[in-house]
Amino acid sequence: MISREPTIERLAVARTLLLEPFGLNEAALTRALGAVATHQIDDADIYFQATRSEGWSLEEGIVKSGSFGIDQGFGIRAVAGEKTAFAYSDDISEAALMDAAQTVRTIAAAGQSRRVRVAPTVTTARSRVLYAATDPIGTLDSAAKVELLGKVERLARAKDPRVKQVMAGLASEYDVVLVARADGTIAADVRPLVRLSVTVIAEQTVGGVVRRESGNGGGGGRFGLALFDDAAIASYVDQAVSAALTNLESRPAKAGLMSVVLGPGWPGVLLHEAIGHGLEGDFNRKGSSAFSGKIGERVAAPGVTVLDDGTLPERRGSLNIDDEGNASQRNILIEDGILKGYIQDSMNARLMGVAPTGNGRRESYAAVPMPRMTNTYMLGGDKDPEEIVRSLKRGLYATNFGGGQVDITSGKFVFSASEAFWVENGKVQYPVKGATIIGNGPDALTRVSMIGTDMRLDTGVGVCGKEGQSVPVGVGQPTLRIDRLTVGGTA
Repeated sequence: MISREPTIERLAVARTLLLEPFGLNEAALTRALGAVATHQIDDADIYFQATRSEGWSLEEGIVKSGSFGIDQGFGIRAVAGEKTAFAYSDDISEAALMDAAQTVRTIAAAGQSRRVRVAPTVTTARSRVLYAATDPIGTLDSAAKVELLGKVERLARAKDPRVKQVMAGLASEYDVVLVARADGTIAADVRPLVRLSVTVIAEQTVGGVVRRESGNGGGGGRFGLALFDDAAIASYVDQAVSAALTNLESRPAKAGLMSVVLGPGWPGVLLHEAIGHGLEGDFNRKGSSAFSGKIGERVAAPGVTVLDDGTLPERRGSLNIDDEGNASQRNILIEDGILKGYIQDSMNARLMGVAPTGNGRRESYAAVPMPRMTNTYMLGGDKDPEEIVRSLKRGLYATNFGGGQVDITSGKFVFSASEAFWVENGKVQYPVKGATIIGNGPDALTRVSMIGTDMRLDTGVGVCGKEGQSVPVGVGQPTLRIDRLTVGGTA
């Protein structure tokens, strides 16, 4: 058997699924782009997508629901200056494509933009090889998927008699995309994505009072379901059960201005929300971010280095190409406290006079791309994580987070800690509940006083929302100490 280079193989898969069944080829795409470019525009592209998704959920020991979905279509876009014209259809045909192209070309921006010349020849865009072009839905049969969820249930209940309810979900997605650009480049990707989620409810009675608490665990990435082996399943179950049992013993959180230690891994979601969104190119081009106009300036404490990296193998937020056909990149956003750059898609990069960073992302063919994070994390430092916790005289040690809110313009954030502990004189005293962390993202970066050696990425569960679009992402960080944060509580 002769195998083809992965980039060529992915393009062949995309042609087979998205072009050939509908009588389309590269010449048809060039004609559609040519119709768009008869007016003054800066850029144009067509994005084809076919997605198959499957989900299973278990509750009370039985599979309660299952789903299977298929979606396909295309979106065609023209950009002139800051303006975007966009049309999409779930009917993949040359007639629908030309009709959408005629609709989009009305964007003409009289005299403001150059006329794009549509390249007559097609060039395959550069891409990466970060995950296999596999269909995860077919990597386990239905019986094996049900057994996997049953194993989660049995393991969780066997952990502790206080575990009263277990809910588990298994999701798989097979996503094939093809991008054709006016400059003649064509790119394709075949994106597997899986996720296993576990929720546990534990219960105990103390003094006649029944208390119930929940805990969550799970993980995933761009691979097949077979990678959810016994070790991975046990890890997710341990995470969920431990969180639920810890919260059963929790006391009301104390409030006030204090130092806070954030654990490694998923607590990087605070970094993602409070800082990452503020580094996206569209907010900075418009001057609405707290980081606008600060390239080259110190925006964080020495030792703070933040990256957005779409090139990590098999990670949830990774991409061989972004949704504009650009290869993903490892982008250093903040280096040793100095702001180095922003996350860019093609349009904002052009308007800001810089190169795209491989961060043009969209939820589906029915949405326009915008600058979005991939895997955003802070690099490790030189402190022992236990030393960082011992350094707290009186403060909060937060190891897991729930939801949060951020104001991009001011940088202010509010996050709820789903698992946290009160520390006094360097010793963990007891778990707390109801703690919220309140601060300002840019200001908090300057208050980082200790950075651990234990940088860790999350287990692969992140979903990022922006302007109504959701995309899979990754987060990560080492153990951090941040001084003078406001903690809201009930004690």
